[in-house]
Amino acid sequence: MDEFTTAAVGIGQLHARFVDAVFRQDIREFADCFAEDGVWKIAGQTMAGRDAIFASTGPMLAYCERIQLIAQTPILELTNSGAKGRQQMIELSQMKDGSGAITIGVYHDDYVVEGGRWRFAKRHWSFKYRGPTDLCETFAPTPDYGAFPAGPAEDEETYVRPK
Repeated sequence: MDEFTTAAVGIGQLHARFVDAVFRQDIREFADCFAEDGVWKIAGQTMAGRDAIFASTGPMLAYCERIQLIAQTPILELTNSGAKGRQQMIELSQMKDGSGAITIGVYHDDYVVEGGRWRFAKRHWSFKYRGPTDLCETFAPTPDYGAFPAGPAEDEETYVRPK
């Protein structure tokens, strides 16, 4: 296999581990998808380091009874330090109160090989929609960065959905 194909397969396995960890609500496995110094930016928060991601994930998942992620195949590009990608994601959630919702967005990722496998060096969540599954709510006024590899600036904050 060539270098790109090997990376694409490894990154595909990373995404599969991520989706599986969320479904099983396995916080340790979820955090292990990130590099030791990985960064996760979501909902106005920035968590830096695997330990911080681990500590923050439990409270986030506590609102949900079950979460099913539907991850699209990422667009990938190899870089000097690993790879860069963009992945569209759909989240179907059943909340503890019995209500349900769909969330739609895009992850902008940087990947590195650490400990013999691909991990997220950085994940930036670009929120697009959360609401009823018939999509009757308004989509968020978040940026469309254009064609890949365009994405958010390094210091750009993530969108916080109005209450």
